[in-house]
Amino acid sequence: MDAPQGHERNADQIAYWNGPGGQRWSDRQAAQDVLLAPVSDMLISRIAARPGEHVLDVGCGCGGLSIALAEQVAPDGSVLGIDISAPMLARARETAPAGLPAAFVLADATVHPFEPASFDCLASRFGVMFFADPAASFTNLRRALKPSGRVVFACWREPKQNPWMMAPLQAVYRHVPKLPPQEPDDPGPFALASQERVTRILREAGFQDIALEPRELSLDIAIGKGLEAAVQSAFEIGPASRALEGHPQALRDAARQSVREVLMPYQRGDRVTLPGAIWLVTARA
Repeated sequence: MDAPQGHERNADQIAYWNGPGGQRWSDRQAAQDVLLAPVSDMLISRIAARPGEHVLDVGCGCGGLSIALAEQVAPDGSVLGIDISAPMLARARETAPAGLPAAFVLADATVHPFEPASFDCLASRFGVMFFADPAASFTNLRRALKPSGRVVFACWREPKQNPWMMAPLQAVYRHVPKLPPQEPDDPGPFALASQERVTRILREAGFQDIALEPRELSLDIAIGKGLEAAVQSAFEIGPASRALEGHPQALRDAARQSVREVLMPYQRGDRVTLPGAIWLVTARA
């Protein structure tokens, strides 16, 4: 699959999401939509999309949020999902019902030439944390919004507030070297964990009425399929998966047992539920 042309500083992210990493997320689309359904529900409620509106879903991935919003704005509205990952957009196009007013474009939102003032709402479920120059990216996105346009997106808070990701990673670190340290401004899942940074970026991009609402989550990483499914999830996507890339099978087997032991205390029947924490961010153009 072809990768999109984009901002030169986003090249690493474009390469990752068009390689095995993006394919793994695409393969787990159904499971991830179940896992993150509580976040989608929060976003959909806050967005309150109305029939006839035009919505831009940034970093739309496999299209779950785009499809849900398109059902609300139909028949006269539309949703445009934009993402840099060809594998994930292929899944989005496969799963979108025929006739639904949802379209998907393979492009870098930092530089994509959106039609100015054409969207009523900019939405995102964990798709805006991967910009190398987020102020430039959000400036470009703001131009795509109508003067009355609104912003609603979810981003992760600090790593320590998200054991659902970090507990498996700490177990894996018993067996493999730690991932290279990330600076607070580096693209990644926690790039917008700082309330001050999010506010500064959006203000620099020209947004107003910026608000961040903390929300707590309980995420069943087994999605009702038991402990082994939770362990497998950690091995397929997320930071634990990245830390294990390229290591021999014997080491991966040992790490798997450690992850299993870490997750066992969270098991209740077929559920393995760990805490998570997000910001629900809103702003006006």
